[in-house]
Amino acid sequence: MKTRLLFLPSLLLATSVAAQNTNFSAIDTSKRIQSIEGIIVSGLRAKDAPNNLTVTKKDLQVKNFGQDMPTLLEFTPSVVTTSDAGAGIGYSGLRIRGVDASRINVTINGVPVNDPESHDVYWVNMPDLVGSIESIQIQRGVGSSTNGAAAFGASVNIKTNDLKLQPFARMDLSGGSFGTLRGTLLAGTGLLKDRFSLEARLSEIRSDGYLDRASSDLRSMGLTASYFANKSVWKAVVLTGAERTYQAWYGTPESRYRGDSLGMLDYAARNGLSAAETQNLLESGRTYNYYTYANQVDNYKQDNYQLHFIHRFSPKLELNLAGHYTYGRGYYEEFRNQDDLAEYGLEPVVVGSDSILSTDLIRRRWLDNHFVGLVYGLNYQWKPYLKFAFGGAANQYTGLHFGEIIWAEFASNSEIYDRYYENDASKSELSSYLKTSYNRNGLDLVLDLQYRGIAYQFLGVDQVSGNLADVTQQVTYHFFNPKVAFAKLLGPHQLFGSFGIANREPVRRDFRESTPENRPTPERMFDTELAYRLQFKKFNAQANLFWMYYHDQLVLTGQINDVGGYTRTNVDRSYRAGLELEMAYKLNDKFRIQSATTLSQNKILNFVEFIDVYLDEAPYYTQVQIQHGTTDLAFSPNFIQTIGLQFSPVKQLALGVQTKYVSRQFLDNTSNVARSLDPFTFTNFICNYKIKQNFAQEMEIGLMVNNLLNALYANNGYTFSYQYGGQTTTENFYYPQAGRHFLLNMNILF
Repeated sequence: MKTRLLFLPSLLLATSVAAQNTNFSAIDTSKRIQSIEGIIVSGLRAKDAPNNLTVTKKDLQVKNFGQDMPTLLEFTPSVVTTSDAGAGIGYSGLRIRGVDASRINVTINGVPVNDPESHDVYWVNMPDLVGSIESIQIQRGVGSSTNGAAAFGASVNIKTNDLKLQPFARMDLSGGSFGTLRGTLLAGTGLLKDRFSLEARLSEIRSDGYLDRASSDLRSMGLTASYFANKSVWKAVVLTGAERTYQAWYGTPESRYRGDSLGMLDYAARNGLSAAETQNLLESGRTYNYYTYANQVDNYKQDNYQLHFIHRFSPKLELNLAGHYTYGRGYYEEFRNQDDLAEYGLEPVVVGSDSILSTDLIRRRWLDNHFVGLVYGLNYQWKPYLKFAFGGAANQYTGLHFGEIIWAEFASNSEIYDRYYENDASKSELSSYLKTSYNRNGLDLVLDLQYRGIAYQFLGVDQVSGNLADVTQQVTYHFFNPKVAFAKLLGPHQLFGSFGIANREPVRRDFRESTPENRPTPERMFDTELAYRLQFKKFNAQANLFWMYYHDQLVLTGQINDVGGYTRTNVDRSYRAGLELEMAYKLNDKFRIQSATTLSQNKILNFVEFIDVYLDEAPYYTQVQIQHGTTDLAFSPNFIQTIGLQFSPVKQLALGVQTKYVSRQFLDNTSNVARSLDPFTFTNFICNYKIKQNFAQEMEIGLMVNNLLNALYANNGYTFSYQYGGQTTTENFYYPQAGRHFLLNMNILF
């Protein structure tokens, strides 16, 4: 089951505004707004450092042909992206330094995006979000406390569009392979009477997906009303989003992925596939999708409301407040073949002297949730070289989880829309931070102290490993997350270092698939960063050493707990250590080259694997332990390399080629090559041309060719193993990515 993301798009806050004309009034207004709105960023974003990267609006627009955010960020350092549908639209994700999405802290102007229960971020819930983005800061390592929840490996801080002083309208249209179509309309009034502003965006994206039936129908809308006073800014924001995505979660069996016909027949026999399912497996080719039920969809909607206030009391004292509320609701629907009636609390169906114990059925698994909170910050400049920031967040989440049976061949004692499980979840969080910054004579020192208090409870019955179970639990945590950093500037040279401690609570699945007696403990990470940067006008380079040491990191071991769940287990010691190298060289105004390299070791010390063993006699089932010693962490490549070339032969034309290599990734924590993703390389080409015309301010057309050299690879997968009759069987599943495909784009600014 996939826990749904609580989508929290937030305040459309601007932090820099370019004057739209040259009169002094416009310049003064721009400076005033920039000065006041800059308060939010000065308090929330981490300072520039070699382990931080800022992706600008210009960088995003060049690549924005309708694909999801992770795809647009796939060439940033230490990043690996995934796409279930294979073409970057629909369910997609990213990992940074091998850190998964549930450990990456994502905020939009300081408001948390991660789901409070699963900690995950599902970018499918934010279609065309890039149309509303001014810049993105990616911070590798422990994140800034001002972002609220402690980051556990990386932070992605998104800042939305800057205000434009003049009225404008923009239209973006895209189309290309796999029936992909995108339409975006963005318009704004500009600043009216130096006080008011209104901006709106409508977006729709459709794609058939690379895999069979892996379609996406994505829609979003945004509306922002702003009021500017001499020392204050008020913003009211309403954002809505809706997605309907055909499921491609199952993955492709290894035999199908590698085109092994005999292996496919063996797989079908081992897993009891029907004749129709076996035919689908044999005939689908590389675009195989296990799901064939016509309405096997994920369907989710959300409404978001925010009210924001920024005020400057004096040149030394500044305040920012952001209140937010999100209502999300949706389900995923699936056809189930011959499920046991007992799994749904249903009685056997008696026909004559026979008892029917299983049935085909269609079910929906729902999430209905509310998230409300306040994010606050107070900045005080005591001396020109000494600044204090105090703030935090208070958030409350409530979520109703339930499952419905909407059809069954043998309905037993059920009625349509009967709920076979139902439980409520409630999570309260209170965090506070105090940050002190000292900057004098080229030396920058930062001390960052954060407290997080969490109270989480859920009540009722849920389905765990195919069985209904009472999962009522309640837990409270108190975390202290300190961080220190320094930076020293010596002409073109900069030295940087930091040390931070982060604590993170288990996620919903860890709780519901365990009991209080075997519940996992929180994770803790000690992060050390040491970097050097060299910067000249045409050339810059930087090197960053990192050491991320974990205590009690939660990983899958295959062990089944006392409620029958394959829950994650704390491993005593593990680490990520590596070197990140970045370089950019601008030969002239027409030619630029850049590269990013990550070399790392990602290890678990003394990993123990548990494998299921099936027996012919009672007890019919047991587990065996395998001691592996020191192994590699799953989905953590040791080598990532990107190279990009940009060439502009004339002012109106921009050409770009980017290549990426990702080394072998293991699907589990055993370092077994037979359970791994092969290394892969792909190359993208992009061309943008600005057209001279008289009816609009700007018109541009673009062509993007993804996977130019038609590489056949998979960037994600999963595995499980079991023993029977003294033999071990391993089932690997992969998510194949599309070969060569293209997108065309046209945007017009009025």
